[in-house]
Amino acid sequence: MDLPPYSTPMRWLNALGLRRLAWSLRRLHCPVPASALVLEVGSGGNPYPRANVLVDAYEETRERHWDPLVHDRPTVLANGEKLPFADKTFDFVIAAHVLEHTTEPDKFLAELQRVARAGYIETPDAFMERINPYKDHRLEVTVRDGRLLLRKKAGWLGDPELVELYEAKAKPDVTRDLIPRHPENFHVRFYWSDTIPFEIINPATDANWTPEPTTGPPSASGLRQLRASVRQAWLTALRSLFSQRSRNARLDIVPLLSCPTCGSNHLDRSGEAVVCGDCHTQYPYRNGVLTMNAAGPPHAG
Repeated sequence: MDLPPYSTPMRWLNALGLRRLAWSLRRLHCPVPASALVLEVGSGGNPYPRANVLVDAYEETRERHWDPLVHDRPTVLANGEKLPFADKTFDFVIAAHVLEHTTEPDKFLAELQRVARAGYIETPDAFMERINPYKDHRLEVTVRDGRLLLRKKAGWLGDPELVELYEAKAKPDVTRDLIPRHPENFHVRFYWSDTIPFEIINPATDANWTPEPTTGPPSASGLRQLRASVRQAWLTALRSLFSQRSRNARLDIVPLLSCPTCGSNHLDRSGEAVVCGDCHTQYPYRNGVLTMNAAGPPHAG
């Protein structure tokens, strides 16, 4: 399957040197037919418009800067390392800025390949991660010779001396000028079909460390809250314009599911739950969100 990494408008804009604008259009580029069924893993507070089904591990988390979970189409709470879908259910899977959060990248990537035929992965590049480390990122990711190269982080701050030198002089110019003008040089954009070629450089490293504690979302001034509200309204309008709204509204998610407890494909909706017909585990289904990363007790009946 040929998956072009750029849409025609993106190519034109890049040719004109308008890289920042071309970069913003990548979220509208999904190189599959309109009939394709698309999953997004780690959809968070700003899912890709083309995704038909959304998956995230949390309703609320610091890992996405406390942005509220958007569930404007079928949405499942589940872990990326154990996706609750049958094999090859999806034609395409999007995993943007989520791979770097996993402590088990081999399991995460295996699950993407199991549930989908092709996909797109986006992360900060390893160099970006090294100089601008994120407290909740567990991996450094880059691409070499057509494959993902993954390095597990033994802690969130891998090279404190480098970071100190960078922050002392270069950071303002890099973050305000260089990265916005050349965003693709600081990120990984990786399309795959059938299989994901990857290598974990240091598989023995334990990336399952405890992140630094936090007290919750920071307070924001009235002006910042207004800007955030305007941004959220703009993103909501864009998603509404470019998503498959009518198709998503009709989509029955239950036939797509696989029980994460026993692996059965025999699941049915029962009131405000989805129930496995084999192991009888029930998964809450409320307000359009199906929770499958914290199973409830067996269903009586």
